[in-house]
Amino acid sequence: MRIIRFSDTNSTPVLAALTDQNEVYALPYEDFMALVNEAEHRETSPLNLIETLMKESEPLSTPFEKLELLVPIVAPEVWACGVTYERSREARNYEATGGRNDQETCYDKVYDAERPEIFFKSTAARTAGPEVPVYLRSDSNWQIPEPEVALVITKSGKIAGYTIGNDMSSRDIEGENPLYLPQAKIWRNSCSIGPAIRLAETVENPYDFDITCRIFRDGELAVQGSANTVQLKRKFDELVSYLLKDNVVFDGTVLLTGTCIVPPNEFTLEDNDRIEIEVSSIGVLSNPVKAQKQAASALEDSEYSGV
Repeated sequence: MRIIRFSDTNSTPVLAALTDQNEVYALPYEDFMALVNEAEHRETSPLNLIETLMKESEPLSTPFEKLELLVPIVAPEVWACGVTYERSREARNYEATGGRNDQETCYDKVYDAERPEIFFKSTAARTAGPEVPVYLRSDSNWQIPEPEVALVITKSGKIAGYTIGNDMSSRDIEGENPLYLPQAKIWRNSCSIGPAIRLAETVENPYDFDITCRIFRDGELAVQGSANTVQLKRKFDELVSYLLKDNVVFDGTVLLTGTCIVPPNEFTLEDNDRIEIEVSSIGVLSNPVKAQKQAASALEDSEYSGV
């Protein structure tokens, strides 16, 4: 069972359940965490609550494919983990050393350390939903998407669901100096999540998500890569536990868990590219890529991106 948000004919956000047969049932809750909290109040699970509500209603007549999807959750904060896969360590080392892999770097150290790398990534105002553009940073010449499985967590750290995240990254800025990490990671529309949240209780094995990233240029497939969360070095609960240490975590916080798919070193995103990130049993997150010159006019239309 998946949870989506879409905009109805009155441009009102609607929370809905999406079955594996792509039937859509509107839910009487403002957002995903309201659903989760109501289930807890009733001493049941979100899935059981949804199934009860579905018995009392009919699926929407509008096909899922025709809905205008929004971010599945308006996350108060998005955090991210780095160097959680061997492939990520290799890519970070290449950036930091100019391709010389004959010396230990901070990325080698954090990969082997007890403490994971966790950094602040985004807010609701910086986060794009499905089909909303992600923007290129104007002072970077080497930018890529980072396709990741993302956790939707409660304020107590419980994993309530899984979604898809795109942690846009400026490889040249981080490679110049690791202290530039915030600038390499955070800017307008530098993060996207969606299109749905898979309820955690319906995931048999979260370390068996297939992840595929496709980048299209001029309508043609330019880059494609695949991975599986079995390659993840750290466990999801471990990453969440470090985020919670002496921290205030809000209901509906999203935690990106790191990437194992990195485009070729000579590749950089360009204006009008399209990024598709597919994760098994969750869906496909698709975003066009736009240059910053188009950002200002787009943001005049909405205070939040994809909300």
